[in-house]
Amino acid sequence: MVGAAVARTLVISDLHLGARAAGGVLERPAPLSALLEQLDGVDRLVLLGDVVELGEGRPQAALAVALPILREIGARLRRPRTAVLVPGNHDRALVRTWIGVRGAELQVEEAVPPDASAVLSQVVTALAAGGGEVQVRYPGVWLSESVWATHGHYLDRHLIPVSTWGLIRGGRRGRLAAGVTPADYERSSRVQLSPALRWLPRPAASGVEDLADLARAATMPRLQRRVLHRGIAPVTSRLLSLQVRRHGLPALARVVDQLGIDAGWVVFGHVHRRGPLSGDLVARWRTPSGTRFLNPGSWVYEPLLVHRARPPHPYWPGGAVVLEDGREPVSIGLLDDLDAAALRPAA
Repeated sequence: MVGAAVARTLVISDLHLGARAAGGVLERPAPLSALLEQLDGVDRLVLLGDVVELGEGRPQAALAVALPILREIGARLRRPRTAVLVPGNHDRALVRTWIGVRGAELQVEEAVPPDASAVLSQVVTALAAGGGEVQVRYPGVWLSESVWATHGHYLDRHLIPVSTWGLIRGGRRGRLAAGVTPADYERSSRVQLSPALRWLPRPAASGVEDLADLARAATMPRLQRRVLHRGIAPVTSRLLSLQVRRHGLPALARVVDQLGIDAGWVVFGHVHRRGPLSGDLVARWRTPSGTRFLNPGSWVYEPLLVHRARPPHPYWPGGAVVLEDGREPVSIGLLDDLDAAALRPAA
């Protein structure tokens, strides 16, 4: 369902507020101030999943960090401006019970009641602090007649192992049966990871619910930290970028194809990799039928990927996608003028 035209939309994703490792940059004053300033010129803010880190089994601790930040965002979005929340895999708990009730009837965009869960109600109330409207959509939302946005965790189903960092499945094993619906993806996503995979950095870690933060440096065994040291961040970021291009994007193309998404553009998050950027092969960022992909990146500072890096960088936090009437959507970096000291978690 596509609503009335909106002059300017800002899409951000993967804030991971309240994560145990405190990597969410909006928990720092300078990044939060930069975002709030941007909201003054926005008619609609889309939070495209993994807003609150609810995958660690400590929702109250996460909410204690997240809700004050979301209230500041909401206070800036005064009526008639709108916030649209699209849960992802790390905050799927917001809508998990509602998804179960919808069952096989789940479609590619559905309006979720703001009181679908107690936690969702708290998040919606925070985002409505300025009196603006708050909408909740799942698993995706039509931002215009040609732009569909979703968190993107369904792409994991087409990778092996079933995770954000897996390899694209070949042949029939990589495809679901005919007549696929979001409910099929919801049923197929409940897979458990082996503990042996917990050494991966966060953007490579699985999107499986309740297994977030498998690879934060602070929780790695000493020997594994030595193997994945931040000093090899340039290598790690290149390898993950290669995985996204060669496997993640083709997997997302299958999702778009199997769900029958007829869009000129698909905006997605999940992989924490902003793009396409200058130097990216644009042909990889589209489906065989011509649908183009855009990713705003994340708002997480991951030293295993950006140590000593300078923006523009695919994993530099603070990316966004901007949609304006009559123009093609574009990916921008809102924190490219901030250095690492302003982004790193406080000691």
